[in-house]
Amino acid sequence: MRKKKTYFKCTEKAPRPVVAELKRRVHFSEVDPLGIVWHGRYPAYFEEGYEELARLCGLSYRDFYEAGLRAPVAGLHIDYFKPLRLAEEFTIRAALIWDEASRLNIEYSLIKDDGTVATSGYTVQVFTDAESGEVCLVSPGLLGKCRERWQAGEFHRKK
Repeated sequence: MRKKKTYFKCTEKAPRPVVAELKRRVHFSEVDPLGIVWHGRYPAYFEEGYEELARLCGLSYRDFYEAGLRAPVAGLHIDYFKPLRLAEEFTIRAALIWDEASRLNIEYSLIKDDGTVATSGYTVQVFTDAESGEVCLVSPGLLGKCRERWQAGEFHRKK
């Protein structure tokens, strides 16, 4: 199986993805008796990437709570290419892909130190009202603010 370049289609007018990366090492508690990462651990790595990305663009779980929103995962997909092993260092890369709907499309890559992709995948999260649990059919203000900053290029400026 070959890795797709992207999972979500982008329009020509869409700003480029917002990307966050963090370095990580495989812990003993994450591997099976063969010393490779248990397949069920990969969504937690994706979640770590999401949390880093969310802090960058104002879409953290704290931001959701303060805005009276939730953003449960409605879809998860994982492609496994190469195993990660005990004590191996790797990079978690999370990319928020532009979408006009009231949802978050996030692509993930777990990249080995030699530059090869161990695993890739995506999540789709939909916004819901915290009180009623109803899906937000219109994008909430919190997402609108993120989009404004994104279109202004704030997430792509050199630091």
